[in-house]
Amino acid sequence: MRHIANIIFTLIFSMVITTGQAQYGAQKRGDYYFGQFQYSKAIKEYEKMVEGKFNSDYAHQRMAECYLLIRDFKKSLPHFEKVINKTSIPTDYYFKYGMALYSDGQLDEAATWLKKYKKFNKNDSRVKRFLKDGNLASVVFNSRERYEVKTVPFNTSESDFGAFVDGEYLYFSSSRKDLVDGDEYGWNDEPWLDIFMVKEDNPESIPEKIKGDINTKFHESSLVFSTDYKNDTIIYFTRNNYFKNKKAYGAEDELNLKIFSAKKEKGVWKENRNLRINSDYYSTGHPYVSPGRTRLYYTSDRPGGYGGTDIYYSDIHPRGGIGKPVNAGPAVNTEGNEMFPFINSEGVLFFSSDGHVGFGQLDIFSTISNENEEIVDVVNLGTPVNSPSDDFAFYAHEDGITGYLSSNREGGLGGDDIYKFKFTPELSLEGIVIDGVNLKPLDSVKIAIFNQKTGDQEGEALTDANGYYRMYINRERNYVIEASRKTHPTKNVYFNTYTTPLTTKVISQNITLEPVMDVKLLANLDKIYFDFNKSDIRPDAAKELDKVVKLMTVTYPDMIIHLEAHTDPIGSHAYNDNLSERRAKSTYDYLIEHGVPKEHILSYKGFGERKLINHCTSRKDCTDEELELNRRTEFPIVQIKRPKDLIVKSK
Repeated sequence: MRHIANIIFTLIFSMVITTGQAQYGAQKRGDYYFGQFQYSKAIKEYEKMVEGKFNSDYAHQRMAECYLLIRDFKKSLPHFEKVINKTSIPTDYYFKYGMALYSDGQLDEAATWLKKYKKFNKNDSRVKRFLKDGNLASVVFNSRERYEVKTVPFNTSESDFGAFVDGEYLYFSSSRKDLVDGDEYGWNDEPWLDIFMVKEDNPESIPEKIKGDINTKFHESSLVFSTDYKNDTIIYFTRNNYFKNKKAYGAEDELNLKIFSAKKEKGVWKENRNLRINSDYYSTGHPYVSPGRTRLYYTSDRPGGYGGTDIYYSDIHPRGGIGKPVNAGPAVNTEGNEMFPFINSEGVLFFSSDGHVGFGQLDIFSTISNENEEIVDVVNLGTPVNSPSDDFAFYAHEDGITGYLSSNREGGLGGDDIYKFKFTPELSLEGIVIDGVNLKPLDSVKIAIFNQKTGDQEGEALTDANGYYRMYINRERNYVIEASRKTHPTKNVYFNTYTTPLTTKVISQNITLEPVMDVKLLANLDKIYFDFNKSDIRPDAAKELDKVVKLMTVTYPDMIIHLEAHTDPIGSHAYNDNLSERRAKSTYDYLIEHGVPKEHILSYKGFGERKLINHCTSRKDCTDEELELNRRTEFPIVQIKRPKDLIVKSK
């Protein structure tokens, strides 16, 4: 009996050892696959550990990270929840969990875990971006820049991404099983990537592999066309590192990416160079060449960066050599991942990032530069370009109106899909407002724009010292501009934006305003005062008369006026006539002495109390203020500019 018991014990003990060894083997294999970026295979091994209840916390932690790395944040959440409250969990998992929640729309929970991460990592710039005053920052972007996004007909259930157009062909990367030979890649259980080409404007065109030795049994992606110093066409593309057609590993047996170039020989592409910026010890990929072939932009996780992967650039020397890597700087790069640089025809850098405030995972951003062409900020392109999933590989045609992006968003056919976009650029109205007489710019003109159909005001601006105004407007509208200034009667200008091409970003509308025939308004005159029973010019009156001098000698040098002085009804007619005449004469003398030509003042006259402007007849029926209104100096305008026939004769 004891013998039988010993046998049973031995069998059970052997089974425990065998099971334990099997689970340990699963962890070992899972960690190996994890180190090889074969996350799908790693997940299967970690699942075995959970089923066998062997080091489950470690397995859940690894699976949470695996699902994030293959960009499936929804599947990562249950595994985070199993371990996130464990004291042994690294604090960087708080940020990862927070961003997974953020992508899933659980914003309050996301804020909680980002705040917890901040306690341990106060200097992480991502926290500063995502948390503003203790709350989640909102995504800010230019809502006037509108995109329409739709899928392309050549997407498959496998990964398709990274469009670039040259001539009639669109080039992209794909792991489509029907056309890619070789083993599946353990990252996502799809075939290794190859580069394909398809006719861009032919929906019936069937994708085919690019001709030549570009495609191998390993990864190739992110193709961009350029030229060499002979002006011959070349391409740059990304491939994982290998040597003599075998995988080549870095210092920790990891597969890394490199940028290669190729030239066309007899109609096919031949690889001709492994760029000097590459290394077996870190990745360099996703190339893009700036307009004018002056710089090569790319993604790299080389040492010395700001985070996971950063955007770098190297100058392209006249003879084709690639210069030293230069980090694009902290305005672009974060502790997260920045990748897939693109430079548009205007020299603006676009890229994808999960370290700047966005809608979830990778979002597409554009950069803002100052007058020295230094990048000072970034702008999220907003929806529908970006989504809670990964959005990357932005490419625009030269006109900036149409282009492509890649995304693994919900509703696609496969892991990554290519989407075509149509961009409606913001449209602005600008112009200069000038005076119709002296043709000089007018400042402080109120420019209001109204929708003719609804009558609603859709914009307002004020001209600057140079008469310049600018405002944003909408396309497909009938508009009326209302330009007004107290010195110039309101003028309406009609136009529409229905036929404005999408490539037009600015509409110019200059406006000419004719001045009012009123010296007081044109010179911005205050009351001209005289001392009681006196006609000499006081200092405060001189200040106002200087405005008239400037108006008649500088602003409108052809202006011709009459000069009139008036009194209130207090006193006799004779007294008031004499007083107003003396005041008119002293005003006339002042203007002449200070530069106004005599011939430009046709007459000066005192009218006493003969032209009252209100009902006043005595102190009994008027207030002091009403009486004062009648004590005035006026300058009726006869001419503000020379008649055309005189202008012609003077020439």
